Amino acid sequence: MCKGLATLPATCLKSAKDIKHKISFLLQKPEPQAADQKQTKEKSTTAAAKRVYNTAEVEKWKESFSQVLNMGRSVFTSFLKSEFSEENMDFWTACEDYKKTAPSKLANRAKQIYQKYIGADAPNEVNLDAATRENTRQNVENACPSCFDEAQKMIYTLMEKDSYRRFLKSKLIQDLCQQQSNTAQEKKEKRSCDTADSSQVLAGGA
Repeated sequence: MCKGLATLPATCLKSAKDIKHKISFLLQKPEPQAADQKQTKEKSTTAAAKRVYNTAEVEKWKESFSQVLNMGRSVFTSFLKSEFSEENMDFWTACEDYKKTAPSKLANRAKQIYQKYIGADAPNEVNLDAATRENTRQNVENACPSCFDEAQKMIYTLMEKDSYRRFLKSKLIQDLCQQQSNTAQEKKEKRSCDTADSSQVLAGGA
């Protein structure tokens, strides 16, 4: 028969209180994952914006998505990280590297890429339709340099028609353009000062 809490040793009551306190603390503690994701998003965007790209580079990016891949892949990847969709670029790059793999290593590498980006429970799963996913699975069973071509093309199109358009309108691009504008203004002001100094020297000599 229960004799009540009063008959329990003081040490037991203290332990129970400690456990209750810890549970309350854990329940009130904010989700670390959301905070970490926010910090990652801010850091990746800021890091990409810190590098000064020249006007010609940014203007080329606006011409086509292929120009972004050729000249600005790192900054576009940073943008994808800010949207938590960098797996698309990672997969596309992995496919490009896969095509250069030695024949003796194709089978093993194909399996790794499939398991990471396409297979069931893939940790970095990309968005493919069921038919493409199944075709790729069959291709991997007989690995060859082109076995990911269909899937890679689909992800390329997804980035081109979706992420790329947002990228051109993003704050990241606006910041890069602002950097260029500020740099151009500073150079203009420096040239004006140099010209004024030269004029004063010539006037003094006369």
